Amino acid sequence: MKSKNRFLIILSIIGPGIITANAGNDAGGVATYSVVGAHYGYSMLWGMFAIAIGLAVVQEMNARMAVVTGKGLSDLIRERFGVKWAFFAMLVLLVANLGVCIGDFAGIAASLELFHISKYISIPILTALIWFILTRGNYSKAEKIFLFLTITFFGYFITAYLVKPNWSHVFVSIVKPQAKFDKNYFLVLIGMVGTTITPYMQFYLQSSVVDKGISIKEYKYEKADVYLGTIWAILTALVITVCTAETLYKAGINIDTAQDAASALGPLAGNYSFLLFAVGLFGASFLACCIIPLCTAYAVCEAFGFESGLDNKIKEAPVFFGLFLFMILVSAIIILIPNVSLINIILVTQQLAGVLCPVVIIFMIILVNDVEVMGSYVNTTLQNFIAKGTVLLIIVLTILAFSANFI
Repeated sequence: MKSKNRFLIILSIIGPGIITANAGNDAGGVATYSVVGAHYGYSMLWGMFAIAIGLAVVQEMNARMAVVTGKGLSDLIRERFGVKWAFFAMLVLLVANLGVCIGDFAGIAASLELFHISKYISIPILTALIWFILTRGNYSKAEKIFLFLTITFFGYFITAYLVKPNWSHVFVSIVKPQAKFDKNYFLVLIGMVGTTITPYMQFYLQSSVVDKGISIKEYKYEKADVYLGTIWAILTALVITVCTAETLYKAGINIDTAQDAASALGPLAGNYSFLLFAVGLFGASFLACCIIPLCTAYAVCEAFGFESGLDNKIKEAPVFFGLFLFMILVSAIIILIPNVSLINIILVTQQLAGVLCPVVIIFMIILVNDVEVMGSYVNTTLQNFIAKGTVLLIIVLTILAFSANFI
C-alpha cells in the first residue's frame, strides 16, 4: 500500500522537469542539432555531454529554490537585487523569449508546410488553440497536454534506429572532444548551448514548481523529475544529431533548417524517417509555443507583483494573460509576413539566447548561495563549480566566436 501511495505521489509531482527540458528542444533546437549533424558529423557530440551536466545542475538549482522559498526566480531577483535589476532581468528575458517564440512559430509553420499545409491556415488555427488550452482549464490540465506533446519526441529515436548508425563511433565522439578554431563552429556551439540551457527554461521551471505547490518533503521526487528531464532532453538532442550525421553528413548534403533535414531524410532513409522527423518538429515547436509565452507571463508578473497562474480566471490575472496573448499574437503576425526569412530568425535567436544565458545563471548562483534565502539548502562546492563552469564555458565560446572574425 505504501509503495502504491509513493507511486501516486511521484506521478503527481513529475512534470515540470520533463516539460521544461523538452521545451528546450524546440524548433530552434531541432534546427541547431540538425545543422550540427549535417555540417560537422559527430565532432560536436562531446559538447552535448558537457552541456548535459550543466543543464542538470542549473535545473536542480531552480527546483530547489522553488520548494525552499515558494517563490519564482523573478520574484527572488526583485527581492534580493531590487526593482532596477529585476527590470533588467525581465528585459533580457523578454528580448530572448520573443525571439525564440517567433522561431518556434516558424517551426510550426515549417513542419506543417512539409505536409503542404499553408502557414496562412495553420498559424491562425494553432494560435487560437494555444490560447484555448491555456485559458480554459488550470495548471494540472495544461501540464497533461504538455506531457502528451513530449511523446512526439519518440519520432526522433525511431528515426535514429532506422538510419542504423555505428553506436560505438557515436560513444567515442561523446567522450573524445574535437574542436575547430572556426567562427561558424563556435557560433553553432553557442547556439547548441543556447537552445539547451535557455533563459526561459530557468524562469518557467521555478514558476511551475511553485504553481504546483511541491513541498520540501516531496523534493526528492521533483529532483528525480529534473534529472529525468535532462537525460531525456540530451538523448533527444543526441539522436537528432545522429540522424543527420549518419545520412546528410555522409552524403555531403548541407542544410540550413530542420525542414531541410526532414525533406532530405526521405530519399536517404525512407519516408517513415521523413514523417517521424516532421511530426517531432511539430510537437517540439507547439510545446515551446505554449511554454515560452507562459514563462514570460509568469516571470514579469512575479517580478512586479501582478497576479499570475493558470488557476486564475482572465479577469483575476489580466496582466498575466495579457502578456501571454501579446507573445503569441506578435509571434504569429511576424511569421505571417510574406517572404520573412524563418531560418535567420531561428538561428539568430538561438545564438542570442546562448549569449544572454550567463546573465540569468549568475543571478541564480548568487541567490542559491544566499543563506538568508536558502538556509541550509545552499549549493555544495561541486554544484557551484559546475554552475560557474557552465557560465564560463558560454562566455569563452562567445569570445572565441567573436575572435574568429579577426583571424
